[in-house]
Amino acid sequence: MSLTSGSAKAAGIRDAEIEHTIRTYVSPLLRAAGIDEQDFGLHVVNDKALNAFVARGQRIFVTTGLLMAAERPSQIIGVMAHEIGHITGGHLARLEGALDDARTQALIGQLVGIALGVLSKDGGVGAASSAAGTGVAIKNLMKFTRTQERSADQVAVNLLDQTRTSARGLLEFFELLQDQELLVRSRQDDYVVTHPLTRNRLEFVRNHVAKSPYSDNKLPTVLQAMHDRMVAKLKGFINPPSQTLYEFKADDPSVMARYARAVAYFRDSRLNLALPIIDGLIAEAPDDAYFHELRGQILFENGKVKDALPSYQKAVDLRPKQPLLRVGLAHAQIEIGQQDLIPVALRNLQQAIRYDRYMPLSWRLAATAYGRNGDLGMSALALAEHNLLSGRNLDAEGQAKKAQRLLKANTPGWLRAQDIANTAERARKKAQNR
Repeated sequence: MSLTSGSAKAAGIRDAEIEHTIRTYVSPLLRAAGIDEQDFGLHVVNDKALNAFVARGQRIFVTTGLLMAAERPSQIIGVMAHEIGHITGGHLARLEGALDDARTQALIGQLVGIALGVLSKDGGVGAASSAAGTGVAIKNLMKFTRTQERSADQVAVNLLDQTRTSARGLLEFFELLQDQELLVRSRQDDYVVTHPLTRNRLEFVRNHVAKSPYSDNKLPTVLQAMHDRMVAKLKGFINPPSQTLYEFKADDPSVMARYARAVAYFRDSRLNLALPIIDGLIAEAPDDAYFHELRGQILFENGKVKDALPSYQKAVDLRPKQPLLRVGLAHAQIEIGQQDLIPVALRNLQQAIRYDRYMPLSWRLAATAYGRNGDLGMSALALAEHNLLSGRNLDAEGQAKKAQRLLKANTPGWLRAQDIANTAERARKKAQNR
């Protein structure tokens, strides 16, 4: 398990299981909308507010507050259908008061780039909340008009019908927020501020539910189980351990409760209580990659790196195309300090980057692995990628130029270094001229 926030200023988190769960919800909607899943970006923001929004390209950002507030996957699916409606409607390009390209890129860089991906090495991960400036930027960026909201609602219910999915979840979410319109702006949830909820919109969805032939359709029970695990993991990592242990009592034998308690004990440095719980879950579901991943993280972050390696390897064996799991395995292989594991770690990182090149940690670890292999040119290039994703343009430019000096001219790596140097220089100068 690898829910991380990277730094006190970071708002983004990465977790293989949570992203897999949400993508499982969203995949049918994307196919119905004609959106290639490879072109779709999903980002989880560690913020207690209920919110979801779209940003540059086909990216949807969703807060942990919304994920934890939803009782059923159908509510999240409804919200995602609405956000996909904004994407297909091209609403982002017409936002009033939208930030300029550089500032928008900086926002995405903060939310996506600073999130360090896997293994923060901080048992108290997830406590960071969005910086005030980030919250303001998000709200300024995402002020949709009521017309655009109604248009997105129409697309949402159409997508739900196309996938034979009930719109009750979307209606339930809107009903949860309907009283928010009566509150002063400062007390409203972010979703209401950025997605004005009117009586007409609520009635539109309610009427659709009354007429749709799919309104009584039920989602597969496995989705509810996935949802419960996602919520348990989020609460375990974000809430104080004492709160988690109070909510998920010791006599509750459900998978959700045991999962949450394992995380809470891990964060509370009670390894003797965390490991037996996760071992029990693995005994019941030996082919569950995410249980093995959490076991690996518990051991890794308690200094038992060699003991963690088999768990990380098992997680990757079970889900070889999951980049976050490969990064976790590579991290452990590098930390062990055995030179014979470095080439193996590098191959895992290269595979992870092939599936997802927007993880700063994977590039930082790759820089370490290349360096230990004596490939200083590729090490500098990996550091340039890391700094560019993290929004450190001056450092990215410097490392890219170093890579150009060390790599053979006109090779793919040299050309990529040239691109990074030019991109970082333009971004840096644009920021200076604002």
